[in-house]
Amino acid sequence: MAHECKVETALDILVGKWKPVILFHIFQKETLRFGELHRLVPDITKKMLTTQLRELEYHDIINRKVYAQVPPKVEYSITEYGKSLTPLLESMHQWGVSHIEHLDEIYGEDQMENNK
Repeated sequence: MAHECKVETALDILVGKWKPVILFHIFQKETLRFGELHRLVPDITKKMLTTQLRELEYHDIINRKVYAQVPPKVEYSITEYGKSLTPLLESMHQWGVSHIEHLDEIYGEDQMENNK
């Protein structure tokens, strides 16, 4: 039985405008409350942030901990399973840095700014 390429599976879970940014911040801070995340990603709507967090929680990438208090307190952190993404995300970050440097070498910094 041949193994099918599962790159698409990984991309479905991780790719999008917001998920990598959300994960970046949670990985950096380890635990963040909803309001803190929203301040760190100011262009995202609260509804979209909630949707993205729920999807990441469903896939067991992040943990959502609700504290029984008023007002409600909810914290998000990376699950043990989610920590397995560390090498992948670090590699993607390094590739992104290298890619920007590569484009700068080819086109120059001014030209890159015009094409963003």
